[in-house]
Amino acid sequence: MTDNSFNENRTFLPKKPDQKWYLVDASGQRLGRLASAIAMILRGKNKPTYTPHLDMGDFVVVINADKIALTGKKTSQKLYRRHSGRPGGMKEETFDKLIKRVPERPLEVAVKGMLPKNTLGRQLFTKLKVYSGDSHPHAAQQPETLAINTIPGEK
Repeated sequence: MTDNSFNENRTFLPKKPDQKWYLVDASGQRLGRLASAIAMILRGKNKPTYTPHLDMGDFVVVINADKIALTGKKTSQKLYRRHSGRPGGMKEETFDKLIKRVPERPLEVAVKGMLPKNTLGRQLFTKLKVYSGDSHPHAAQQPETLAINTIPGEK
């Protein structure tokens, strides 16, 4: 075996990239389609250096999360459940009630469900910043505005 063949069989691991910051406006966007686009950016699947077991993704800042839209009757029928861990501790509330109480939560729950269920997924989730209004405290990072169109047939 020559030294040349040894070098050809090595596994390539990309270096940790420069992580960018993206700003996404959620007003009027569809919840599930927006969440899947954000999850792709958090994982780094939009980059040619994507590696499944490494954190190659970017930071995403979402504003106007309280103005997110659902289709059909989902606002009154979609249920969010949580459990206190005690007997009889199951709590249920609809999308309408949850968005009034904690406007950021529906988008966070949707994105978290699309990330891996392991330590990498928990690490990626920390790179998502969701705010209910127009303002956010990440102006120093100079986030690049990202236009995500989640409404079919609209440009």
